[in-house]
Amino acid sequence: MATATATKTRIKPLGDKVLVKRAEAETKTKTGIFLPEAAKEKPQEAEVLAIGDGKLLDNGQRAKFQVKVGDRILLSKWGGTEIKVDDQELLIISEDDILGVIG
Repeated sequence: MATATATKTRIKPLGDKVLVKRAEAETKTKTGIFLPEAAKEKPQEAEVLAIGDGKLLDNGQRAKFQVKVGDRILLSKWGGTEIKVDDQELLIISEDDILGVIG
């Protein structure tokens, strides 16, 4: 398992779970209007901080992840569980909630 520095001693995702940190929400619109906290939309872009061991297959082996630590990903809007670790808001998602890798 690979783990990012910020969460090294704290969280190890299990199975096909992935620990990610969402990108920062936009604070103003393209036209320059500043958004209040309540109006900010949660970004669908995130960075992979840690991955589990992979999904357990019927033959007893583990499936290989399609993402790796450090990847920038696009995730589904409603997937995952939000957690707070050392004043950081993180998200644990299933690999199925990852829509693609950016870049």
